[in-house]
Amino acid sequence: MRPVVELSGVDKVFSNGTTAVRGLNLAVQAGEFVSLLGPSGCGKSTVLRMIAGLGGITRGTIGWPQASHDATGQPLPQLGFVFQEPTLMPWATVFDNVYLPLRLKGVSRRDAGPVITGVLAQVGLSGFEKSYPRALSGGMKMRVSIARALATSPSLLLMDEPFAALDEITRLKLNNDVLDVWAERALTVIFVTHSVYESVYLSNRIVVMAAPPGRVVADIRIDAPYPRDEAFRTSALYNDYCRTVSAALADAMSAPPLAA
Repeated sequence: MRPVVELSGVDKVFSNGTTAVRGLNLAVQAGEFVSLLGPSGCGKSTVLRMIAGLGGITRGTIGWPQASHDATGQPLPQLGFVFQEPTLMPWATVFDNVYLPLRLKGVSRRDAGPVITGVLAQVGLSGFEKSYPRALSGGMKMRVSIARALATSPSLLLMDEPFAALDEITRLKLNNDVLDVWAERALTVIFVTHSVYESVYLSNRIVVMAAPPGRVVADIRIDAPYPRDEAFRTSALYNDYCRTVSAALADAMSAPPLAA
């Protein structure tokens, strides 16, 4: 089966000469929930941004085997991106924040209405269309950000540590909500996190990265059924996977730097 996205021999060197990623190979299949796990500075967010087209690559290729193409032959992947911060427009209502990507695509406000109502319902924000960000909690703001990413019906959702700044209770609830959205929409998700526990709970595959420079050092399958709930979180299977992934992360953190 052809992957949704495939990175082959990808390097990223910044203008100051820092090599953020070297020789990265990663293929993500349709329907996977893949977490990128690793210490700060290992290039997790850089990989996500390169996939999103928010930063060019220095060497290698990023292929989209399943994407349609424009008239010039360029791939047109259907992406949604959820950043570390909600990045909402404070002067705009929840409706207008979610409407933004549709407006940029030329969709009328009237035509966008049912779509926005639907995605807000899916993230648990029905009735908040006219609210402003200042009236929302941190978790609710992140829900708006997720709804905005879903508004264009992406097939691939990229999430860059979206819950890192939230309290534990809110984070656990949003973990469950993201899994619900992933299942209901048959999405493919690439999720950046520093948390072993979050990665094991969410993912069916964890890609562990080391630095410097950023590279993949382990690729671990989480063969646990969905839906996942508190019973899984307190199970022996979950604890076993957490130990396995923790050991891989410890190895990544102690891995010697690659020679220039």
